[in-house]
Amino acid sequence: MTRPFNFSAGPAALPAEVLTQAAEEMLDWQGAGMGVMEMSHRGREFMSILAQAQADLRELLAVPDNYRILFMQGGALAENAIVPMNLLGGERAGERRTADYVVTGSWSVKSQKEARKYCDVNIAATTEAEKFTRLPQVSEWQLSKDPAYVHICTNETIHGVEYFWTPDLAAAGLPADTPLVADVSSHVLSRPMDVSKFGVLYGGAQKNIGPSGLTLVIVRDDLLGRSLPFTPSAFDWKTVAENDSMFNTPPTYAIYIAGLVFQWLKRQGGLVAMEAQNKAKAELLYGYLDSSGFYRTTVEADCRSRMNVPFFLHDDALNEAFLTGARERGLLQLKGHKSVGGMRASIYNAMPLAGVQALVDYLREFERSHG
Repeated sequence: MTRPFNFSAGPAALPAEVLTQAAEEMLDWQGAGMGVMEMSHRGREFMSILAQAQADLRELLAVPDNYRILFMQGGALAENAIVPMNLLGGERAGERRTADYVVTGSWSVKSQKEARKYCDVNIAATTEAEKFTRLPQVSEWQLSKDPAYVHICTNETIHGVEYFWTPDLAAAGLPADTPLVADVSSHVLSRPMDVSKFGVLYGGAQKNIGPSGLTLVIVRDDLLGRSLPFTPSAFDWKTVAENDSMFNTPPTYAIYIAGLVFQWLKRQGGLVAMEAQNKAKAELLYGYLDSSGFYRTTVEADCRSRMNVPFFLHDDALNEAFLTGARERGLLQLKGHKSVGGMRASIYNAMPLAGVQALVDYLREFERSHG
């Protein structure tokens, strides 16, 4: 059976090989006599799954030894609270500290709003007045003198803005130990990243890693143990790290699927190979959109996301006809987010080049018939 091409922003498409293996192992994982969903999270079978997933992820992202990989729950929205709760305590727990946020789209808006419950927030920069169509350079940022951390969202899923550079906080005049915190939900594992330039990376799994329900946190060792006194134990990174992500029952099946995705990525050649594929897909799609007067994009070219491509028809009255025709051709979930309208094609790792070509062919066909 030929599967449709699923352009959902998340939960998103998973590699067919991963789904096939999961289906084959649903009732009996490698002769264990039970499926992964039925296993004790402390049994040797699941412990081996967890250890392999952690090792493969560390290899894929070249995570340094002085960073801990945590598998948590609650998604990136929960981490919007968990981040300040874990970074505002320590020796200065009695102070009302400030955290700096760079606001480049809907998700960093949510992040800074949640953080205000726990600290003073300084908006170091925002492109809201420009409808989040570009990234502000560090030279534009108005940073606090000594923030507890600086937060960015490295890929804005809704607005389609992606960082292809890493801010240098020391060069911007901040103390060398100021943590750079990044929500990497929607582009993690799409290309190599220098983890050592960040204090914390976090993200929901449901875009490039696996199913919803799993949250990834990568945190530098020296940032553990700084939590505020009221931080729930299950959300205290130090507690989670000391218990190897099993202080409470983890999302076992989601970790298992993520582990299969990590192995699939390694078979594809790792993140260097994935970046080449993702560049080719993005260039194909943006190339056609740029050449057409029928469709338009709004994000500046130097920061257009390779993962999430928002675009608009020249006449919004054609939107429903476009979506109906797309579904008839097996091109699914192209409707843009309700907050911005238009269309959005999410072309994560699991989307093959053939899927993007099928979309471009349909874009061309629709333009011919309705232009």
